[in-house]
Amino acid sequence: MQPILPTPLLLLTPGPLTTSDATRAALARDWGSRETDFIAMSEGVRARLVALAGVADTHVAVPLPGSGTHAVEAVVQTLVPRDGKLLVLVNGAYGHRMVAMARRLGRQVALLEAPEDQPIAPAAVAAALSADPAVTDVALVHCETTSGLLNPLEAVAAVVQAANRRFIIDAMSSFGAIPIDGAALQFSALVGSANKGLEGVPGLSYAIAEKTHLAASAGNASSVSLDLHDQWRGFESNRQWRFTPPVQVVAALAAALDQLAAEGGIAARHARYSRNCDVLLDGMQALGFVLFLPRALQAPVITTWHIPPGGWFQFDQFYEFLHQRGVIIYPGKLTAQPSFRIGCIGAIGPDDLARAMAEIGAFVRAYDPARSAA
Repeated sequence: MQPILPTPLLLLTPGPLTTSDATRAALARDWGSRETDFIAMSEGVRARLVALAGVADTHVAVPLPGSGTHAVEAVVQTLVPRDGKLLVLVNGAYGHRMVAMARRLGRQVALLEAPEDQPIAPAAVAAALSADPAVTDVALVHCETTSGLLNPLEAVAAVVQAANRRFIIDAMSSFGAIPIDGAALQFSALVGSANKGLEGVPGLSYAIAEKTHLAASAGNASSVSLDLHDQWRGFESNRQWRFTPPVQVVAALAAALDQLAAEGGIAARHARYSRNCDVLLDGMQALGFVLFLPRALQAPVITTWHIPPGGWFQFDQFYEFLHQRGVIIYPGKLTAQPSFRIGCIGAIGPDDLARAMAEIGAFVRAYDPARSAA
């Protein structure tokens, strides 16, 4: 028998996240994928996504069923020409995943790598582009959720634009959580997911793609279901998804977008997440945990913590202690150092983070000999 856990659960992860009652309620209704109400709702979601990015005149939103990884792979194979070359800027696992995708898809690929605790240096990007004229496209993970590091999006975008290359932004963890001024950036695609900063549920990802480049990308994709161009043409021709859409997930995202607008937009959500992050950082550091990143590089999305020394801390024990109290965290994803991760986004506020800190404090007092003896 499964234990009865406290409610509501605090999903302090990079996604899926704790969702609101209104978002969960939107999942309760059935929709026909070809009915006019659902088609209108899909179109409304698409329009609101490009409006949030500030690029409604130049770009179009193309949603896809599946996780964010599905949309990233769709963008790579559709928007990077078969004879093109992709430069991936890597300082974590998700950049490496994009390199693996490009190689599997048969694209020429190069990588410019920085350590996991250091942002991508725009000057290094400029030098790499100057040294390799074959590069046609550049990809950056804006918030690398391996560590929680926020890369310098605007500065990198300016370098890529000056070099006359196309720019792909993996904004999976940042879009909706951190303001992105799309009107001030030049990008061929921005990729996101419903179940992160927008506070929807898993099962839908999207690319906000430049119309001109998307129109010229016919035939690039080697996959039928992940052909972003063909899905866009389908929406343009009859406003419908080519294959069965995740209808309830679309409805939940529509409800989540309503709530984002009511909250005051992305700037207001970023402010809430920043308050959450402050409570988390202050609380964890007061308990003796050491943050992986310098605080100045930490995005208010997910945080990475070193495993404490001394042998008293066992992650599985820590996870289960919190799990039994309704707080869900994540194992680490760093390649070099043992770690764990705690997120601060979703339909939660500073009081929820304070609750989590109280539970983590109880664990420390129970298991850390230095604290339990004090």
